[in-house]
Amino acid sequence: MKPILILGAGPAGAAVALGLRRLGYAVALVSEWRRFPALEGVSLRVLEALRGAGLERALQSALQASQRQVAWNGEQHVQNVEYLLDRPRFDRGLREDLRAAGVELIEGQVLEVHSTATGHRLRIEGQAERRADFLVEARGRQAPALSKALGKAVRGPQTLSLLNRWQGTPGSTASAVQSLEDGWAWMARQADGQCYWQLTVDVASADLPDKAQLLDYCRRRRLDSALARDFFGAGPQLDGQLHARSSTAILCPQVCGENWIRVGDAAMAVDPLSGNGIFQSLSSALQAPAVINTLLQRPERAALAQRFHRQRVEQLFLRFARIGRDFYADEQRWATQPFWQARRQWPDCEPAHGAADFAALRIERAPVLRDGLVDEAEVVITPDQPLGIWHVQGVELAPLLRRLPDEPAQQVLAGLSEAQDRAVRGWLLGQGYRP
Repeated sequence: MKPILILGAGPAGAAVALGLRRLGYAVALVSEWRRFPALEGVSLRVLEALRGAGLERALQSALQASQRQVAWNGEQHVQNVEYLLDRPRFDRGLREDLRAAGVELIEGQVLEVHSTATGHRLRIEGQAERRADFLVEARGRQAPALSKALGKAVRGPQTLSLLNRWQGTPGSTASAVQSLEDGWAWMARQADGQCYWQLTVDVASADLPDKAQLLDYCRRRRLDSALARDFFGAGPQLDGQLHARSSTAILCPQVCGENWIRVGDAAMAVDPLSGNGIFQSLSSALQAPAVINTLLQRPERAALAQRFHRQRVEQLFLRFARIGRDFYADEQRWATQPFWQARRQWPDCEPAHGAADFAALRIERAPVLRDGLVDEAEVVITPDQPLGIWHVQGVELAPLLRRLPDEPAQQVLAGLSEAQDRAVRGWLLGQGYRP
């Protein structure tokens, strides 16, 4: 079999590549490396996910801890620690992790992808034509669809983010987020004086100037903000640069076929206020190696594997979108302004997290991951986990749940280790179970 080809070397593409190598597959990754400086704020949960994916070198080279200020709905406070990730250094670390794992790296722009049921043919700038039996699309939210026949994507309100970068005076590391009448801004300052300010606005209602005037427009917006003036100080702002990018929430209509799969932002991308983009990318990418392994090694389970990937991508998209909706709804001062009005009710009125209800638990057969493959098993469906939970601390939940109505909990949980007993009891109580 030819090496599996992965398009895109961000965290999602890298996580899939490393996962496939652990399963013994030959992998080639095609990417244009990032050509502009960027900074991302990530949480401790994101760092744990990156380490779990095997991206240690990438993390070691790029992190700075920062205390984050939040100015929202007229209130200002210091929130939890945010870790600032320097993306160029992070991307270099990604390449080191990939090389160390034996992934073939191909640098160049993908000019054309021709896909059929029997394989894929790629034309890459400066390279000989490449062929692959299986293709992973991980080029982000701008990745083209493999076929127009896939259907129409689900989209949230059209959103644009204007990222400004300049060289300021060296000092302490810090970050902040601020709500504005027509959007919101994220700002960060590195110890070396690199400064970042990103304005996120509504495409339909924003009164933006021509492209040539955007940098000056952003400078004026920063000067209008007391928080931004205080955050960045009065020092010089040298070598100002601007990068505009779409941050519209998008769910791809089809995320998996028999010889291809979409991961990360190429599968679903959500509003940056909903959570960290890297975490969202990894959420779908970490399951992809098992899905691919199933499609290649157990073709009789192809429909099950595709269903597993599709359902989890869709559920992640809705969960993150609802979290973002609730953050937008917390800002009450400009509820009738177009930016806020469009986002405080999208995608729906369903809660981001379902309330615990032990009586609502039910058992169904559903796809799960077992030994590097997608398999089917009995899972417990909960209001907050509509795709089901298979086991906790290695203990399958469905058999226990069947026994609880007729047997004492002590008898049902007999034989579990102390850690398993504690974990399962905690889960049951969290679902509203009262012995």
